[in-house]
Amino acid sequence: MTFSFQLQAQCSCTQARAGQFSTPHGKVETPRFMPVGTLANVKTLTPDQLQATGAQMILANTYHLHLQPGEDIVQQAGGLHRFMNWSGPILTDSGGFQVFSLSELRSISDQGVTFRSPKDGQFIEMPPEKSIAIQNALGADVIMAFDECPPYPASREAVIEATERTYRWLKRCIQAHQRPDQALFGIVQGGVYPDLRQRAALELAQLDLPGYAIGGVSVGEPAHLIEPIVQATAPLLPAQKPRYLMGVGTYREIAQAIAAGVDLFDCVIPTRLARHGSALVRGERWNLKNARFKTDFTPLDSECPCYTCQNFSRSYISHLLRSQELLGYTLLSIHNITELVRFTQKIRSAILQNHFAETFASWLQPDPDLMAVEHQ
Repeated sequence: MTFSFQLQAQCSCTQARAGQFSTPHGKVETPRFMPVGTLANVKTLTPDQLQATGAQMILANTYHLHLQPGEDIVQQAGGLHRFMNWSGPILTDSGGFQVFSLSELRSISDQGVTFRSPKDGQFIEMPPEKSIAIQNALGADVIMAFDECPPYPASREAVIEATERTYRWLKRCIQAHQRPDQALFGIVQGGVYPDLRQRAALELAQLDLPGYAIGGVSVGEPAHLIEPIVQATAPLLPAQKPRYLMGVGTYREIAQAIAAGVDLFDCVIPTRLARHGSALVRGERWNLKNARFKTDFTPLDSECPCYTCQNFSRSYISHLLRSQELLGYTLLSIHNITELVRFTQKIRSAILQNHFAETFASWLQPDPDLMAVEHQ
């Protein structure tokens, strides 16, 4: 089979699991963090630098690549893998989230979405079939069904409508999908309503897809609502298929989602923080522009194997950032991606040795800072 998912271990006291997802371009050891390369590039990094972080699978964005350079050009280049010179697995999202973010520029109907291009103002029609055709042309290993991503807050009635439309669109995506060498994942919507999430998960599970995603989180809802959404959804998805939580990338959110049975994660956090001068270090965020780093000649993390930590000091990185030198953003991106990949690797190792719940107990508890704010 071109695609397969093998469960290798299950935590005895949580839903956490370790597995291996096989694709035409290689295997992904799960649980695993996946860096985001929106425009066929993980910002500021070369493919060799990206591979050195330990990344096994990366993302690209259907909506943005459709606008620039266009899927026809990518296809002429031999597909995304050749176009961006990445030999490992690639996932493309459907464009649904990007269309959701253009709320003032788009209209939604059962037929699909019509939106005004932010580049040239032209109207673009995007039915589910077109999203799939674009992704077929791009050639990623995993492609996503076109979905409607309801905002937060949204009424229960609006979320029901979006969730039911997402299911109808999924069936059209299945019919339109043309390439057996690409795995089509369905997306569970349902807002912050556990019963709607559960209903959607059970409906999608009946379709026997190669994998399943949980979407519509990190769309404006309070952080403390993400965990119950994932807990209500993930265990209902087929155990023998990979489970992917879209757009989540903090330490706590990742750990809690893994405890609920999620396998794959993506987020722009590591590169976005790097462009703002922040480093992820052992669960903390450090602003390297702070004065205390000017004369700190130690590595960001003496235990981190990344190129940045092995070769440069906090002082030097702080200098680069203060000087707005592009190398500073590259070095922080290398480290931040390595940090989140290593975080999921450490969790995987703990699951295989059956001590995940004990080793990562602090990350499985509610964020004390959020709890303090809620009780003020």
